[in-house]
Amino acid sequence: MSGYPDELSGHVSASVKSGGTRRADAQRNRERILQAARDLVHQPGDLKLNAVAKACGIGQGTLYRHFPTREDLLAEVYRHEMDELVAAAPRLLATHQPLDALAAWFDRVAAYARVKRDVFAAVEAATWRDLAAHSLGPIGEAVELLLAAGRSTGSVRADAEARDVIVLISWLSRLDDAELDARGPRLLSILVDGLRAHRPDANAP
Repeated sequence: MSGYPDELSGHVSASVKSGGTRRADAQRNRERILQAARDLVHQPGDLKLNAVAKACGIGQGTLYRHFPTREDLLAEVYRHEMDELVAAAPRLLATHQPLDALAAWFDRVAAYARVKRDVFAAVEAATWRDLAAHSLGPIGEAVELLLAAGRSTGSVRADAEARDVIVLISWLSRLDDAELDARGPRLLSILVDGLRAHRPDANAP
């Protein structure tokens, strides 16, 4: 059998079905590995691949097929978190007013900052420098998308630039969890207020 859909019968060969199942299983395993590593990287001590495998209930061989080294896994945890952050910008704009979308996106930035801090602390300097260099473009584009939407409605100040925001939020990854929990929401709220367009006082003479 060819393995292609049978146009007359509507059936698909067993090899195609089994191949699709294997790919779906592999994708689920990959997602479980990334989630387990994301959780474990926050804990004290070095991230151990056998601990990740145990946490998601898979064999170490399966984990190594996806991520041959600890640095491969940690780098992908960071890239996955960054991709999620970037993808959130257009989704939030589809359901929120621009300034509200920006505020909601900043909430996600705080979670991203935790992962960035812990991953960068766990990988070699050359790796985190490479990850940081490649993340600036996509994150800057996401920030500019949000700012441009706000500028177009007059809710965000006209002189706000993506680089301004990136510089201001960069400190988040330098805070420990306790301070990030205590200060993060308030400081991000202050940042949103700083980006808000100043409207003329209706009572001014």
